[in-house]
Amino acid sequence: MAKDPSGYRCPVEAALDVVGGRHKALILWHLRGKTLRFGELRRLVSQVTPKMLAQQLRELEADGMLSRTVYAVVPPKTEYALTELGRSFAPVLEALCDWGGDYLDRVARDRRCAEEK
Repeated sequence: MAKDPSGYRCPVEAALDVVGGRHKALILWHLRGKTLRFGELRRLVSQVTPKMLAQQLRELEADGMLSRTVYAVVPPKTEYALTELGRSFAPVLEALCDWGGDYLDRVARDRRCAEEK
């Protein structure tokens, strides 16, 4: 791991430092149980620019969350997969997904209630 744990004041700060960022959680979500190439990730996380995707992938790799395998073929082929550490984050992603679904349901319900007034 590249991070120095002594610089964090609490575990939440450390977790957000590793997986924080607009696209990192989505990248990890799509890599659950799969190995994907850059182009596949680009299509799945369509709102990210190629430059930002490459940066976020490099950061996740540096933090030990994913592995990158480069094949010496033409055209170049690079694959990304979760490491054991990255796979250990899957329950957190699933909890985020559940919470996000509940949140969206609540927002829709609150909107309907406001429209009925």
